[in-house]
Amino acid sequence: MNILIVEDEPNVAAFLKKGLQEQAYEVEVAYDGTTGKMLASRNSYSLILLDVIMPGINGLELCKAIRSFDKKTPILMLTALGTTDDVVTGLDNGADDYIAKPFKFKELLARVRALTRRSSMKEAAISMSLADLELNLDTKTVSRNGKEINLTAREFALLEYFLKNKGKVLSRMDLLENVWDFNMDLGPKVVDVYVNYLRNKIDKDFHPKLIQTVIGMGYSLREPA
Repeated sequence: MNILIVEDEPNVAAFLKKGLQEQAYEVEVAYDGTTGKMLASRNSYSLILLDVIMPGINGLELCKAIRSFDKKTPILMLTALGTTDDVVTGLDNGADDYIAKPFKFKELLARVRALTRRSSMKEAAISMSLADLELNLDTKTVSRNGKEINLTAREFALLEYFLKNKGKVLSRMDLLENVWDFNMDLGPKVVDVYVNYLRNKIDKDFHPKLIQTVIGMGYSLREPA
């Protein structure tokens, strides 16, 4: 994981960089807000550490600027200002967390780990993929090889369950229980009908074919061997 530190005090920046590198993070340092903004706009980071009090663009302004083009990267504010109003201002400008100086490195590291873990879990929950097939739970969209595919709500739910269990062989009863209301008066044949609908949309015009029939057992979403 790579981290951007924006901190104008060289000693503090060096201390943070050394400590994070010892924890196997890749670290880049900017010593002013202008450089920090440029790096954040050009590169992808797992986390950004921002000092609040800096010459030129301060941390609060920089945080707000970053959020104008990057909504996802976690931002942890570092500052000597620790009042409730300061915390609220930082969070209102788009920060995910706030730690007041002086702090123990162990505490900072715990915040860094929590933010990066939360971010990766959120990212995994929003987007799922296999080969060139992508499903976005946030926007409820599906695409293959960059081409958007329109699915009904039931087809979307079926594909979502397949992607959550990609590579596994799923029986018709398993699919019926998890994608449909198990109490509905439906037989397993409805699964075959909807798998066929889904195949016609995500497999028919694309290669490789991802929905595999496992004779006598059910279906599996996977790339052919």
